[in-house]
Amino acid sequence: MISKSTIDQVFETARVEEVIGDFVQLKKSGTNYKGLSPFSEERTPSFMVSPVKQIWKDFSTGKGGTVVSFLMEHEHFTYPEAIKYLAKKYNIEIEETMQSDAQKQAADVRESMYLASEYANTYFQKTMHSTDQGKAIGLSYFKERGFTDEIIEEFQLGYCLDDWSDFTDDALKNGYQLKYLEKTGLTIIKENKKFDRFKGRVMFPIHSMSGRVLGFGGRILDNTKKAAKYLNSPESDIYHKSKVLYGIYYAKQSIAKEDNCFLVEGYTDVIQFYQSGIKNVVASSGTALTSDQIRLINRLTKNITVLFDGDAAGIRAALRGIDLILEQDMNVKVCTFPDGDDPDSFAKQNTPEELADYLKVNSKDFIAYKAALLMEEAKNDPVKKADLIRDMVHSIAKIPDTIKREIYVQECARIMEISESVLFSTLAQINRKEQDEANKKHKQEQKTFEVIKQKESPQKVDVQYVLERKIIEILLLYGNLTEEFEDLILKEDDKGDLHLEPVVQEAKVFEKIYLDLQDDEMQFTNENFKSIYYTIVDTLNQNPDFALDAIVHHVDQNLANDITSILMNEERYDLHDWERNNIFPKEKKLTVAQLTSETILSLRCFLIDQKVNEFKHEVIQSTEHHRSILEEVKDYSSLKMLLSRKLNRVL
Repeated sequence: MISKSTIDQVFETARVEEVIGDFVQLKKSGTNYKGLSPFSEERTPSFMVSPVKQIWKDFSTGKGGTVVSFLMEHEHFTYPEAIKYLAKKYNIEIEETMQSDAQKQAADVRESMYLASEYANTYFQKTMHSTDQGKAIGLSYFKERGFTDEIIEEFQLGYCLDDWSDFTDDALKNGYQLKYLEKTGLTIIKENKKFDRFKGRVMFPIHSMSGRVLGFGGRILDNTKKAAKYLNSPESDIYHKSKVLYGIYYAKQSIAKEDNCFLVEGYTDVIQFYQSGIKNVVASSGTALTSDQIRLINRLTKNITVLFDGDAAGIRAALRGIDLILEQDMNVKVCTFPDGDDPDSFAKQNTPEELADYLKVNSKDFIAYKAALLMEEAKNDPVKKADLIRDMVHSIAKIPDTIKREIYVQECARIMEISESVLFSTLAQINRKEQDEANKKHKQEQKTFEVIKQKESPQKVDVQYVLERKIIEILLLYGNLTEEFEDLILKEDDKGDLHLEPVVQEAKVFEKIYLDLQDDEMQFTNENFKSIYYTIVDTLNQNPDFALDAIVHHVDQNLANDITSILMNEERYDLHDWERNNIFPKEKKLTVAQLTSETILSLRCFLIDQKVNEFKHEVIQSTEHHRSILEEVKDYSSLKMLLSRKLNRVL
């Protein structure tokens, strides 16, 4: 277990904007930062980070919380792992007690798979550096590729012995369960026999954005064997190859800094570039580029440069991914290497300066590159040229931004020597066709929905929930402030009529709320709000100067999410840039004391209405105490009238 002092130090030191900035490209928005949601597909920002409150909120999914909860949501860390990650990032020494066997067994399936993958990564590295076979085969291969000892260590490269089950046997001996070795794909079980999936291969660990080992890529070195040259871990609960980019863990900060990402195909391409000083590089790991992989880059930069192998097959394959990139509203450049070269070999044969210069000079805008490439194929064939132009317009149609589309149409017209009007007409036809297909699909879905949907009455607003939430909001934002409150004392005059007399008293906001709720014996009906309420009151009773923003660090995840939603409620308006359009949201003009008093009074009025309805129900059910019940109703109605006058409401 991690000591409380370590956890407190982590929360005091970690900066939510710095940690989340490693995973999401954040832009300044007033006192906050905003960016694209890392939890959903979107093109306009709905993700907000507050450096002042040290919390975050994703308005597209409703998720929110602290820096620790972000790592738990985004990287699927357990709570202790999130603390350890932050401690490592900020060089905080961890005080930790030993875990019992029962605690180890309590780890969930995903966590057990992560632990097995981490162990395998350590084993493969150790095997390559400490065994004769590892040195002779694995290490010598990486040395032949030109990788330095520092790079081999940094990318955690390794080797799996050419033995049927050496790794599996070693893992079992060290307490790792066979079912998790199988789930991660490290071990294959057939007919009650077990053997290592990656036997005889050099190993490339595949990391998540935070550095967790998700899976492996293994390259076989013996060409005589009938086996795939490269073998990846199979799909699992922790490894989804369509959502992972090799090298993203090492490249993320450089991508954000350079505001550009180089996309290559293979593991060695990434490592060779990194060694040459080009660190903002990732690979699709030999798979076709997917939308999920592009979104991963899109969180860090809007600019991507696709690097093609010099051969025609590599160029064709990479071209297919460009439309996907354009659909994500990203800026695409293309760079190819001389025929026979790939990024790995070119980087190896040239100095870092020559590589950087080559990329700068030869990176072309996608439309210019595609035109030059396909024109070579079309040559003097009018039909092929027409098909080429139509193909380019189809790519332009993928771009969501209308201004960019128009600029690309103008550029295409210039390059292809064709009138802009023809291209705009073609573009309009494509857009119309796509819109018609979308409308047709929508109508089909709507028709299906109409068949199955049932008539629903509109949901009523839960007034008590709204008022209880407002009380929690006031406590979180202003709980330890001292204000002057105008209390209402209920008095009876000589004629027996009730009157409310104002009395001004000074008190802490949390004390005022607590005493008023106690006086009226009002209880929270929402269990989460009740827990938050008593946590705040108890905390402020013990330490009136406690910074309430920090209370989110001391509650469980469910409560933290509710607290974050309340604290970040106003920040949602910063996402829309309304002021730029001369729209100015109305500011709150109520004082804290007035807001507090009116919220409590509103809750009292609501509860009085409930009580009156109960009495009315009793009158209907029984006539025994008819007169006394009517007297109660009259008294409550009089009180409701007085409270409503105080609230300036007309009944």
